[in-house]
Amino acid sequence: MIKGLTITPPVLGRISIGRVIVKDGKRLPAKDDQFTITSQIQNKEGWINHPLDEKLRANNEGKLRQIPVRMLFNDPTLNLPAEYTLFDRQTGRPLCVGDGEQCQRRTNNGVETLPCPSPDRCPLAQGGACKPYGRLYVNLSEDDELGTFIFRTTGFNSIRTLAARLSYFAAVSGNKLSCLPLQLTLRGKSTTQSYRTPIYFVDLALREGVTLKQAVQDAKEIDSELSEHGFDQAALEQAAKQGYVNSSFEIDNDGLLDVAEEFYPMDADDVSNSQQGNYQNGLATHNVNSIEQGLQQSVTAVN
Repeated sequence: MIKGLTITPPVLGRISIGRVIVKDGKRLPAKDDQFTITSQIQNKEGWINHPLDEKLRANNEGKLRQIPVRMLFNDPTLNLPAEYTLFDRQTGRPLCVGDGEQCQRRTNNGVETLPCPSPDRCPLAQGGACKPYGRLYVNLSEDDELGTFIFRTTGFNSIRTLAARLSYFAAVSGNKLSCLPLQLTLRGKSTTQSYRTPIYFVDLALREGVTLKQAVQDAKEIDSELSEHGFDQAALEQAAKQGYVNSSFEIDNDGLLDVAEEFYPMDADDVSNSQQGNYQNGLATHNVNSIEQGLQQSVTAVN
């Protein structure tokens, strides 16, 4: 296997609750109050909708706010890899990826492992440059049982809710998450920060009409039937784990320029001078020792 290449689940399309709009000559991210399922092909108007979008939308009276899904893995973290990510807004390259304790950062000396004090306390993450970045891989099509559709998000609400639901469903089902009948659900809430206007996030629930007791019982039967037919779920998950860690940056590089454009409302020219000074051509140009010293001071302050 080629080293340095992250092997992620095969992606057939995208699931989003936002889009990029053009306003005053600038391309800006805009939130939506429904899901959109797209293919991986774009034209000048944007992403082309996947045929499943029209099919599912017809069953939801036009507004697509629920999508029936199946998880590929029993391990919640394989379905939803997430970390803090500092993107280069001009190239879309991840410059720093961390978990709140340690990070992998591109520097003049290559990729280095450094402390990660979280975005609020990191001297290189000021101005909203570093965000939590989660990718949820779900199966929508029985025609390709190992293919996935990806939902990308930098929202705390979606990442926190999805992580909790995946962990809970895995626990109550006896680690048979991949056999549960689930659905993505769009939920809204208002906060002081949103000035009482609704903000939307993604939740995971059992499909309508299915009780938890019934879902758990059916999952056990499905898991037993698959095993009898020689399906090796444990081997599938081991292969997925090896693919994720095959790169020093545990992140999918495909389409990251689109990700940076969708999640960052600021233009590259609006990035603060300090951030521009920290990075050039996607590599840190500050002295690594000074970076480490600043991070150690941040960690000391937290402790």
